[in-house]
Amino acid sequence: MEVFICNKNVKLETERLILRSWKETDLNDFNEYASVPGVGEMAGWPAHESIEVSKGILDSWLSGESFQLAIVYKENGKVIGSIGLHKSWADDMEEYKNLKTKEVGYVLSKDYWGKGLMVEAVKEIIRFVFDDFGLDALTVGYFSHNTQSKRVIEKCGFTFVKEMQKESKQLNKVFDGYDYIVFRN
Repeated sequence: MEVFICNKNVKLETERLILRSWKETDLNDFNEYASVPGVGEMAGWPAHESIEVSKGILDSWLSGESFQLAIVYKENGKVIGSIGLHKSWADDMEEYKNLKTKEVGYVLSKDYWGKGLMVEAVKEIIRFVFDDFGLDALTVGYFSHNTQSKRVIEKCGFTFVKEMQKESKQLNKVFDGYDYIVFRN
């Protein structure tokens, strides 16, 4: 069941991270990680070819059209990624359609891979959607080539549901993909 969650004035904190609403002043940090080949492709979008591409996406996030938070590394105050909530694949499945669900998606600067930061961010989002919004379940998916996401998903307690073909319209490719779910309680 589709649920609206507003991302205005959201600020969540973990040991090493702040997850917060985006600001116009985040543009350079956003473009810095989003323009690196291999970062966006893991999530199904191409590297940004210009700061104008990053600005267009950031402007859409600032408008509140979607739930996206900046991931800020406390140690240096830099925006190093994003984490968002989207319509869930579970909404289209008979056994889950009456549940209040969202799907989490995320991307992290290559410079910060392998440090457990995304596990920290996703666990905080799980807490947030269950405790603050009473969602019944949170879903996630990954492309078969994204083994980093697979590890994040498993470390955060998600359970495998199904394998399927996932289309990336932005990359104009179809990948093998895997969908997972975690339930409240």
